[in-house]
Amino acid sequence: MFNKDQQTIPVSKDHVEFLKKIKLTKIAIKTSQLSLFIFIFLFWEIAAINKWIDPFIMSQPTRIIKTIINLSKDGTLYLHTGVTIYETIVGFLSGTILGTLIAIILWWSDFTAKVLDPYLVVLNALPKTALGPIILVWIGGTTQSIIVMALLVSIVVTILNVYTGFIACDEDKIKLLKTFGATKFQILKKVILPANISNIISVLKINVGLSLVGVIVGEFLVSKSGLGYLIIYGGQVFKMDLVMTSVIILSAVAALLYLAVHWLERKIGNIK
Repeated sequence: MFNKDQQTIPVSKDHVEFLKKIKLTKIAIKTSQLSLFIFIFLFWEIAAINKWIDPFIMSQPTRIIKTIINLSKDGTLYLHTGVTIYETIVGFLSGTILGTLIAIILWWSDFTAKVLDPYLVVLNALPKTALGPIILVWIGGTTQSIIVMALLVSIVVTILNVYTGFIACDEDKIKLLKTFGATKFQILKKVILPANISNIISVLKINVGLSLVGVIVGEFLVSKSGLGYLIIYGGQVFKMDLVMTSVIILSAVAALLYLAVHWLERKIGNIK
């Protein structure tokens, strides 16, 4: 190993062994994850072939692959997947941004925070999916109603988590800045927001799943496109291959969105 002056930095044998052990552990974890994934699908296929499960109800991997190929040929796969991803990203970003702004307002005004506290607790406990029919009546059966559904599912969680992080900041740092005459905006900019970057990233990870739930529920109710629509349609006409294919694709979409947030977290960590 070398530094900028190309001078050798001594590394102990124990440290080399420690790094090697960490690398081997990571490889073992990835290998185990992949092996488990392959095992699940192989067992699923074998169980369907041997009639341990009903392939009509549970489908099977080979039938799902055929369904994906058929949906890809006519562009249906890309259309419905693209619609769901678009609605999820818009609802996800809207809920996170609005929730963070409201959390800032609550931190800024202690009076407002105390007034709204019981309402936020009730809204957090309320099943947001129950508001689906109301949103449908208010906004109509459009894409906007699905996005609003995704926003409502994630916004309250964002407010509560971000605001909790804001009020948990180091009081000594805040008092020090106040001693030097810092304004509230300067405290927010220099202490509160930087200290809560990791907290906001954690909220993003939570909101990915919540927004996707909101979108799928919205598509169940009003949509004529999207993965949620395919699931409902497949269930109504007893095309269980289509249902299971949509669920698998939905899982892949959720994983990709989560990885995107994880990538953002690593980029921000490198900048810091």
